Amino acid sequence: MHVKRNLLFCFAKGINILIITVPFAYCWYDYYAERLYSPFFRRGNWAMIALFMAIYITYVKLYDAYAVSTSRIAELIYSQGLAVLFTDAILYVITYLLTKFIPNPLPLLEALFIQLVLSVLWSVAAHKFYFAVFPPIVSAVIYDRRPELEALVSRYRMEKKFNIVLTKDIHSCLADLKMLDGMEAVFLGGIHSHERNILLKYCMAKNINVYVIPRIGDTIMSGAEQTHMFHLPILHVGWFHQPVEYLIVKRLMDIAASLAALIVTMPIMLLTAFFIRIEDGGAVFYRQKRLTKGGKEFNLIKFRSMRMDAEKEGEARLCEGDGDSRITKTGRFIRRHRIDELPQFINILRGEMTLVGPRPERPEIAKKYTEELPEFALRLKAKAGLTGYAQVYGKYNTQPYDKLQMDLMYLSHPGIIEDLRILFLTVKVLFQKESTEGVGKETI
Repeated sequence: MHVKRNLLFCFAKGINILIITVPFAYCWYDYYAERLYSPFFRRGNWAMIALFMAIYITYVKLYDAYAVSTSRIAELIYSQGLAVLFTDAILYVITYLLTKFIPNPLPLLEALFIQLVLSVLWSVAAHKFYFAVFPPIVSAVIYDRRPELEALVSRYRMEKKFNIVLTKDIHSCLADLKMLDGMEAVFLGGIHSHERNILLKYCMAKNINVYVIPRIGDTIMSGAEQTHMFHLPILHVGWFHQPVEYLIVKRLMDIAASLAALIVTMPIMLLTAFFIRIEDGGAVFYRQKRLTKGGKEFNLIKFRSMRMDAEKEGEARLCEGDGDSRITKTGRFIRRHRIDELPQFINILRGEMTLVGPRPERPEIAKKYTEELPEFALRLKAKAGLTGYAQVYGKYNTQPYDKLQMDLMYLSHPGIIEDLRILFLTVKVLFQKESTEGVGKETI
């Protein structure tokens, strides 16, 4: 069944790549190829089409646009739409660089429209076909500190993918491992390494797929470097080692991106300042103490979205979501569309923040979390960021422990490529309602 699923899935992906490439290829041969300043030979045209396919495949992988079994149809369409949009945009820029004139964008826009229609048709057909042919995977949940995993499967509407027929605590399972016989997948939630290794070995012997929700130590170990010493395989853990060249390139990226963002968004920022001011006559900006690398405090700048007396008691209060009575009319709009975050590019330009890193927390809230989770302080190994791993993979109401795990996952794999990947994923979640729903997990 597993081999059959993979073969059919590879065929479906091939169909998708083909139907998305054809409109671009037709557009290229019919219009752009003959209008370049220096027309390509035949192999040059083939190279452009191959380049389109390579870029498109890169983006669909980045945005999980082929995750038919775990995504809703709307999510598949959205992911593929972004992949097509970015790919066409990049090819248009390349075409511009190949000629001394600005190319007419209309033929490419027509191709884009056809590609989007084909993406919708493919997503609907692939989703319906997959679940018509493949029944839900018979699954078990074995937990230590994650007894709610079964509820998560239901919450994220993945019952079509996983049919959970068994939920047991780790001690019951270890007493009778044969209860896992017949399972196609097993979820392991927050189990200590010794017990987990026993289950892993048993499941591997029985050809059972295993999904592990890691503990904090596992997340740190995920960044270990494989090496050899004493004629033995060694895992070297150098916690969040940042090479000098990485820090230099990262800072240059921060400066260039923040300057560009401030210039491009200046009209939006001026309008926002105007509406905040005329609504209640209060301050346009809201400055708040936050923590960055090494526990250093700085003033984070945001557009004010709440009343001037939002914290008149003098205590840090968590936002209660869209229903919070302290949010102004203008504030509700700018929070929904992330406009209130734009002034943070000033913090990035100053060097107080970076584009990608753990989100900065308020000192009093960080102190509270650290009392409950001492590992929370590990987030301060890196400079605070505008976006991060927790922002692209978590949700607004994701628990602090889980957000910590996501931040530590980023710290375990620092690199420019990882930063760029998170930035592109941020574009995907920027307009998704699911990434902001929930209450009570962020400060104002």
